[in-house]
Amino acid sequence: MATDHKMVVPVIDLANFPMELEKLAAAATGLGCFRVINHGIPPMLMEEMKAVTRSLFQLPAEAKLRSVNDNIHAASYISPSQVGFFEAFSIYDASSMTDIRSFCSVLDTTTQQYEIISAYIEKLHGVSINIACKVAESVGYISAGFFDEWPCFLRLNFYNFTVEEDIGRIGARIHTDSGFLSVLQEDESVGGFEIMNSNGNFVSIDPVPGTFIVNIGDVGKVWSNGRLQNVKHRVICKEAKPRISINMFLLTAKDDKVEPEATFVDSEHPKIYQTFMLNEYRKLRDTSGFRTGEILPLL
Repeated sequence: MATDHKMVVPVIDLANFPMELEKLAAAATGLGCFRVINHGIPPMLMEEMKAVTRSLFQLPAEAKLRSVNDNIHAASYISPSQVGFFEAFSIYDASSMTDIRSFCSVLDTTTQQYEIISAYIEKLHGVSINIACKVAESVGYISAGFFDEWPCFLRLNFYNFTVEEDIGRIGARIHTDSGFLSVLQEDESVGGFEIMNSNGNFVSIDPVPGTFIVNIGDVGKVWSNGRLQNVKHRVICKEAKPRISINMFLLTAKDDKVEPEATFVDSEHPKIYQTFMLNEYRKLRDTSGFRTGEILPLL
């Protein structure tokens, strides 16, 4: 599928609420994607986290493989042998200091690296919860404390694009995110992130330093009984240059249950989706190959 012209997604100022609520509602229920500014994470910490991310992917293969987990839904490392040029590290529950310490211990990170990783994740987790609360409020749900206990899955991605022949190659195929929403720190020096617009065409989203891209996921669509829009997106190679990204996924409640929030169900808006478990849904996405929300109508 070809890429259309570049697009500037809606920009939401997190320091300007409640003034931004209407704008946020339009973005979350329309395109399903927006950029946030004034999020409160220091630019220096964002730069340090990118540097740590790059250094982790430079570790010897045997060191990275120590982080492999047999559970594909909690996998700490995806090696290039599995998917060619792509690698990824993951922390299943980034809201858990135990999981963070375990991740760093297995990779034998330095004290400085551990401090950067833990500080960044703590702040990004807070930002993710804050964004989720504002998204919920924008569609009429008062969510004070509602998302505080939801697990957050962190993934560090590395696309080893190195030769001219890689240009135009798909780095991450078309998909929607399975969780409630994702908060993405892009590689400022390399583009490649694309979303599908309302016409069914992909548009390129250029990175903006110091900001995050937010994508609404499948759980968000189900939880809102169809009000929030899950966005289809992909990564494509724009230039022969290695690319990283850091993505935090806010999943669903700790009991793993996904269902429409009662606030959004009434006589005029009947319940669209049945209750299901996120882990089972993610397995179904993986085994069926349907990763752009096609399974949701069946639920």
